[in-house]
Amino acid sequence: MAKFKHYDYNQMSMVVINYLEQIQPGTFEFSLHYLISEKLDLSAFHKPYKNDAEGRPAYDPAILLKIILFAYSKGITSSREIQWCCETNIIFKALSCDTVPHFTTIAHFVSSRAQAIEALFEQVLLICDQQGLLGHELFAIDGCKMRSNASKEWSGTFKELEQKRQKLKRLIQYHLSEHQEKDTCESEESLERNNRKTQTIQTLDAAANKIDAFLKQNQPRMGKGKRSKEVKSNITDPESAKMTTSKGTIQGYNGVAAVDKKHQIIIDAQAFGEGQEHHTLEPVLESIKARYQRLGIDDNVYAGGVIVTADTGFANDKCVWNTFEPLQRARRASLRMRRVMNMKYLHENQINGFIPDNQFRSRDPKFAHQKAKYGKRHQSSRKSKAKPLIPASEFQFDPVEMICICPAGEQISHRGVKTNERGQCSAYFEGRLLQCRHCAIKDKCMKNPASANHRKGAGRQVSFALNDQRAPTYTDWMKHRVDSPKGKQIYSHRMSVVEPLFGNIGTNKALSRFSLRGKNKVQGQWQLYCLVHNVEKLAKYGGLSG
Repeated sequence: MAKFKHYDYNQMSMVVINYLEQIQPGTFEFSLHYLISEKLDLSAFHKPYKNDAEGRPAYDPAILLKIILFAYSKGITSSREIQWCCETNIIFKALSCDTVPHFTTIAHFVSSRAQAIEALFEQVLLICDQQGLLGHELFAIDGCKMRSNASKEWSGTFKELEQKRQKLKRLIQYHLSEHQEKDTCESEESLERNNRKTQTIQTLDAAANKIDAFLKQNQPRMGKGKRSKEVKSNITDPESAKMTTSKGTIQGYNGVAAVDKKHQIIIDAQAFGEGQEHHTLEPVLESIKARYQRLGIDDNVYAGGVIVTADTGFANDKCVWNTFEPLQRARRASLRMRRVMNMKYLHENQINGFIPDNQFRSRDPKFAHQKAKYGKRHQSSRKSKAKPLIPASEFQFDPVEMICICPAGEQISHRGVKTNERGQCSAYFEGRLLQCRHCAIKDKCMKNPASANHRKGAGRQVSFALNDQRAPTYTDWMKHRVDSPKGKQIYSHRMSVVEPLFGNIGTNKALSRFSLRGKNKVQGQWQLYCLVHNVEKLAKYGGLSG
């Protein structure tokens, strides 16, 4: 029988290791180590420390940055796991010089250095420009919605939160009364039941107090615009927001990034606590301009004709709901409207932007047969078998008096005027529930007649196109640009520039949610991930791999 040398994987061994030799040239950790040790100014990270004369020595910010950025590059975000890696992983040991920062030190460093992280992001961006990685030819902007460290169950308007607090108080009162009724028996089983009941009451009381404290210390969160309504606040993280994504509704932040085309370097990274992206275009463009001036790259980056592209979520120059005065004064009141002027901003600042509206593909002949070939997306069998309804032409509409009479002879309510992306104005009308609920022809007039029996249902809705005579808008200017052959060719680059970034951060780096709370802290974490992306580009194309 053959003989082999004995081996045991459980045996311990003391090995002499040179930590610098473990950081091999050509790797990401080598570029990271070289940048932080030789190129970057970390004085912004030194300011919070006040232990010059007394106090114990602190961990060097250079060490903390190296292990945190390297951990993020491997998809590790947990501060406890980073501490464990410093104890067991040879590369972490080499980067930290065999120091093991406590997980609370790591967590506090990430959450309390947002301004210093932004300064570090700008330094790396300047190095990217010095290495020739920025083309200054095309910037692509997009956002990625990710969960925050907060539950959407704790979201609501102030009215909804007050109702939730009252409900919790009623539950507490119910459990207290039940607890008092059954408190006479002293058996072991009853004592265990009473302990569980007491814990339940304490949990409910803590939740009610949490809501009460939030309502006393905060004000309702209002949306943007002149006709802004109250949006839902979150008790755990008030600066986050509910957002609709392809995977459902989440409580989170929108990480917006602007990417340079040449080597996909991120030139701006911001986190926004709102789902709508059209509010974020102007802040991002202004931030890029200010950063380029601050770094001395360009006094006015847009003056040279750099192209700015973004998807349809950032395009908004339409008249949204125009609200009339109460109906009795509607004929004398002037129309009040609100405009979101992204297109106007681009035009007035002479920014070479290409941002299509949501009808962009419907005007493109290349997509004319798309529906016939692939079918409508999300088309259900119920939709395809929709019953025919009484058409809007059967309703009597007076555009002068703004009155609409339904086929049953009832005057239905005027809900306002809306202008679509093509600039066409339409008047909208809706029947009241009391009208439609008892109507004899509601089965022929409404898609879902049963909805009229519910308190929150809606009656029949119809719209009528108004006079289409209008002056050209900034949307028309943008349509002309993106519909031209040159515009289509330019816009086709957007996806290939910005989407790989989110694939890298979301898939390779495993960033699926933000672990911090508050816009400032979340933005710091988002910039750290974008910083890792840029360092990887420097390692590959910037000649820092050794």
